[in-house]
Amino acid sequence: MRAFDVIVVGAGAAGLAAASRLARAGRSVLVLEARERIGGRCFTRRMAGVGAPVELGAEFIHGRPQATLDLLQAAGVPGVDSRRAQRLLRGGKLVPVEGFSEAQKATRAHAILKTKDLSFAEFLARKKLPPLTRSLARMMVEGFDAADPGRVSARDIVEEWSHALSASQMRPQGGYGPLLETLAEPGVKFLFRRRVREIRWARGSVDIDGFRARRAVITLPLGVLQAGDVRFSPDPDKARALERLASGPVVRVAMKFRDAFWEERFPEVAFFHNVEAPFPTFWTPLPMRAPLMTAWAGGPKAARLAGLPKKMLLERAAASLRSVFGRVPRIEGFLAQDWQADPFARGGYSYVLVGGQGARAALAKPVRDTLYFAGEATDAEEAGTVAGALRSGTRAAREILRNRKQGGAK
Repeated sequence: MRAFDVIVVGAGAAGLAAASRLARAGRSVLVLEARERIGGRCFTRRMAGVGAPVELGAEFIHGRPQATLDLLQAAGVPGVDSRRAQRLLRGGKLVPVEGFSEAQKATRAHAILKTKDLSFAEFLARKKLPPLTRSLARMMVEGFDAADPGRVSARDIVEEWSHALSASQMRPQGGYGPLLETLAEPGVKFLFRRRVREIRWARGSVDIDGFRARRAVITLPLGVLQAGDVRFSPDPDKARALERLASGPVVRVAMKFRDAFWEERFPEVAFFHNVEAPFPTFWTPLPMRAPLMTAWAGGPKAARLAGLPKKMLLERAAASLRSVFGRVPRIEGFLAQDWQADPFARGGYSYVLVGGQGARAALAKPVRDTLYFAGEATDAEEAGTVAGALRSGTRAAREILRNRKQGGAK
């Protein structure tokens, strides 16, 4: 069996970034991927009659992350600014709301977190807040962060929201799928439908399903690592880091209609919310105009939906949509994705548990110059995003190249 310099486990954004950087530095790289495609939790589909790409995984670019901007530039793909106008169902009417900025108000005056971390739910309970601010803050921590308010670190949320929610959002033109395909270097060996069950290693040697290398980059999603679906022999001692992080559930349903019926009343509104609905958030492809509406649930609401058949997910999404608009036209097609039920993801993206500061760095730390860990859960600055995954993959590749130049000293 051929030996490689590096084996990369996973062909999501982190694995592709690592493999690309290593291959361009002259290393021989094998990528093992359990799916039949690249992209991981970036999953772009198409629907007949819909001009816009249909994302079942990552969709937005939050802020102006350099890693993503660099990839867009290298690929020659423009970013398309999304619209931000929102409507909230309140008192039976859809009223204008600035959900992002309103939720941020809940994180002001956070001195109580200096001496002790709290769950976000307890943090909210200790503050005097208007009902709207409290409701939207809870909706955002569940939806935007896919987190359980009773478990997620308030310190981490406050730090994230200090910049993430105020930033603009773009989409890659054509979707994330085609963008990530540009990272598939011709010199990298890809093997698909290769579900890794065991990683055997010793310092300077890795054996995965008979494939050998001196080093490996592990980009398995947090939920897969926590489930123990892949056995390490010997144990790389990441248990403490894994215990302080959680994998947030996400369920989304893309619904196609004959016409974009919402544009009759709200031609420039991109987001619609009903905090009480099973799917509390909907959005359109604006500025692209297409008869497509995406239903989104994260955190505890997504956990209650997880595992349902796709037709039942559609029923819940349609009922939630009717709670917002009243009667709606017939749904002519749909695509649904339950990331918690996906065995190769076991969740949408990660969040930090109460008292879990430093867990991401601990998970990212290389083990004996042999095992390197990447993925959005290992990036402290852009966690939960494609940018974080890209950064982590590039970081792992640089660590390998730097340690090789230094003789592998650890």
